[in-house]
Amino acid sequence: MTLNPIRKVLIVGGGTAGWMTAAALGKVLKSVQVTLVESDAIATVGVGEATIPPITTFNQLLGIDEAAFMKATQASFKLAIEFVDWTRPGSRYLHPFGSFGLDIEAIKFHQLWLKAQSLGSTQPLDDFNLSATAAKLGRFMLPSKDPGQVLSSLKYAFHFDAGLYARFLRSFAEARGVQRLEGRVVDVGLRGEDGFIRSVTLDDGRELEADLFIDCSGFRGLLIHQALDTPYEDWSHWLPNDRAVAMPCETAGDGLTPYTRATADTAGWRWRIPLQHRTGNGYVYASAHLSDDAAVARLRATLDGPPRGEPNFIRFQAGRRREMWVKNCVAIGLASGFLEPLESTSIHMIQSGITKLLALFPDRGFDPVETAEYNRLTILQTELIRDFIILHFKANERDEPYWQQAREMAIPESLQRKIDLFAARGRLFQSDYDLFAEPSWVAVMLGQNIRPRGYDPLVDSLDAQLVQDQMQRLAALVRQTAEALPSHQAFIARYCAASA
Repeated sequence: MTLNPIRKVLIVGGGTAGWMTAAALGKVLKSVQVTLVESDAIATVGVGEATIPPITTFNQLLGIDEAAFMKATQASFKLAIEFVDWTRPGSRYLHPFGSFGLDIEAIKFHQLWLKAQSLGSTQPLDDFNLSATAAKLGRFMLPSKDPGQVLSSLKYAFHFDAGLYARFLRSFAEARGVQRLEGRVVDVGLRGEDGFIRSVTLDDGRELEADLFIDCSGFRGLLIHQALDTPYEDWSHWLPNDRAVAMPCETAGDGLTPYTRATADTAGWRWRIPLQHRTGNGYVYASAHLSDDAAVARLRATLDGPPRGEPNFIRFQAGRRREMWVKNCVAIGLASGFLEPLESTSIHMIQSGITKLLALFPDRGFDPVETAEYNRLTILQTELIRDFIILHFKANERDEPYWQQAREMAIPESLQRKIDLFAARGRLFQSDYDLFAEPSWVAVMLGQNIRPRGYDPLVDSLDAQLVQDQMQRLAALVRQTAEALPSHQAFIARYCAASA
């Protein structure tokens, strides 16, 4: 039993990061007073969000009813990200969730596929992934709980309205005792003896004290940056995009696809995120290569339907805080750093920060060993995600100056080693803290046209005909399973249709 427990937690900032944090702490910390302060006058960045499968774990932690959450946030399902024009104009590939095929005698399935390709097979690797096949067919159903069924291999995430998600989580958190205060932070008081945060002062003069402060104030970093002066590590030499413009539009025809689309463009890339009530769109670009006016014009010209709002501009700098936990302050969300949303990692990084905070939850002594471990794990995971995102830009064959610069840039040694190893024989070795598992790296390496020169020689120890027969049976089962699923639109209508 701790003799010096945390009694008060103050979250500064709402939005997705603030209310995810408040919901989780309100659910788990039964004897701690959790307060969130935000100002309705300060806009949040949320423009419509795509997620990755671990979000389902967060929902389970909170005990959230999935259908209710999806109705409240106008959500749709996500099985993959489709990359259009990334290798070169006209190219197209999927980064699907879930695994490819089944390993045989500890030999990775993609190695079996590489050998088949060397012998003349033209069958896509996607044929062995249920999420990919269902995405292409526009089908969806919840996965089976029976591991013997092919349907159990389906992995999914969500597209949802970030503003509605924050509102949903606010109701959840307040029902569990979290207190919301309206106000704008105008001053942060530090303790003279150790530089810890003592309190924050609001624009109406109220002074709020706490034991633990969580900075969810977005790019401003009111606590971690402005009060505690934590340095920022700039990664713009690897990830030069520093602008985004977002604009929702009407969903046209059968546009409710069960996947996100990322389309490479002249000086960046455009996203398309289909929700029940609208489609989210945006252009992420480098201001050194494209003006704001040109970005808006390009985005307008590529919308599926009539726009449903004016352009919303966002400025950012790719990178991270040198430390995310400093003294008695933990930065979560954009206050801790920013990696552009190419692989839908923003919400996961919030979730990961919350999970690690709960696993290393302090007392008022704030043991520096625990703080250091939080920072070590967060930095490691952030750098692994950084490498995965850089891969998409580095491995390209496009002609524009923006893309030529990306192709020619020096990349982190950690990523270069991974590319070189895969290019030799398709081998990959994962860190335990790599968010993206081996199938994700395989999908993007191959999708970006990094083709191994050979394959694992252990494949030749297997009976070639037996392997070929097993592969064909598996592809047929995957296709048969996917074709038997209802359409994505029909499943949503039955399971979680939102009110008009």
